[in-house]
Amino acid sequence: MSKLLLLEDDPALSKTLIKYLAHHGYEVDWAKNGEEAIELSYACNYTLYLFDINVPVMNGIDLLTALREAEDFTPTIIISALGDIASVTKGFIAGADDYIKKPFDPDELIVRIKAKTSTLKELLQFKDFEIDIRREEIFHQGNPIHLGEVQKKIFTTLVRNHPAPVTKDELMLLLEKPSDLALRVNIAKLKKNLDIQIKNVRGVGYKII
Repeated sequence: MSKLLLLEDDPALSKTLIKYLAHHGYEVDWAKNGEEAIELSYACNYTLYLFDINVPVMNGIDLLTALREAEDFTPTIIISALGDIASVTKGFIAGADDYIKKPFDPDELIVRIKAKTSTLKELLQFKDFEIDIRREEIFHQGNPIHLGEVQKKIFTTLVRNHPAPVTKDELMLLLEKPSDLALRVNIAKLKKNLDIQIKNVRGVGYKII
């Protein structure tokens, strides 16, 4: 099930949206202000963000700007009553993938969400790396990277979950002969082969940074 993060300070609208999105197969976490939203974004890997602009503590534009600067490129749709060209422009400059003005038809929102998430299962990106899920190929700056099957699976899983960590148990399932040593060796080889940083999150697992 796709998981969305909704930033909206209107409880009535939030309740309605969460119920409607759940009916269409989406799980939704709700943040009432920008600070709650940024904490949730660090703790979980979301399929898509739905951000209002005028919310307490940190507005949606500043939040999105901060996330993009932190290399979080989760697809984002801004939902706002501000429909003037200046507000829309600010949204796209901050890194929004789409912008929908309130009030809106919920069916239109579903169409827009599907449009922004339909390609996620086919293509993953992390910094200068690109992973073609369907073809099981990895590219760096457009050039193909050759990895063993286990390292390829580990890298894909780490990227898919970024910026959240992947549990040790989940990574163990990717190994041919699971063991602590085998996991550490594969992580070390992956870091060397791709020249990337992978952090050991004590008591949890690993995360790519």
